[in-house]
Amino acid sequence: MTRVKVCGVTDETDLAAVDAAGADAVGAICDVPVDTPREIPRERARELFAAAPPFLTTTLVTMPDSVDHARDLAREVGPDVLQLHGDFAADDLDSLRAMGVGVVPVVDATDLASARDLAPVVDAILVDTPSDSGAGGTGETHDWDASRDLVAAVDAPVILAGGLTPDNVVEAVRTVEPYGVDVASGVEASGGVKDHDAVRAFVAAAKTARGAVDDHEEVVA
Repeated sequence: MTRVKVCGVTDETDLAAVDAAGADAVGAICDVPVDTPREIPRERARELFAAAPPFLTTTLVTMPDSVDHARDLAREVGPDVLQLHGDFAADDLDSLRAMGVGVVPVVDATDLASARDLAPVVDAILVDTPSDSGAGGTGETHDWDASRDLVAAVDAPVILAGGLTPDNVVEAVRTVEPYGVDVASGVEASGGVKDHDAVRAFVAAAKTARGAVDDHEEVVA
């Protein structure tokens, strides 16, 4: 079954809706050098993560300027997972994992070399549609065929992000067959505010999409 992360949560009401919808992970955004209505202060992210139920994985989404910056964020906010946008060496990511936090770097779908280099030292790789700054979170889709090739090329779980919505997530999962999917703006009523009906629809669609792939494969076989 495809795992689901809902990102860009800013308050406890949306956090509860994400959990009630059956998502596997929730994301909060801190310390990014781009203008986004989903960014919240470190102390707010710490409060939200402390309020998360025990089986909902908390993910801090950030674009730190150094590995020390990332380490400070992990210590202050206390997430289960760090999702890192930026150019980090494999050794740096491995040192972060030594802190006991999961590490998920973000790569371009066409950058197979980087994905292969990082895969042995991270917990998963997230494929997103990058902005000019490399920050991702553009709300735009990319070449899902390239993402599918990356899934086949690396020995690590791959999470698909970028322009996903309740209307296209089934097609995305059928095409890419990722370990998980990640959504933010695709389930919002407005910037930084989740549409709870859309959250429920997205989670349900993503989790049933993989079953549709398996059923199709059985028919073909």
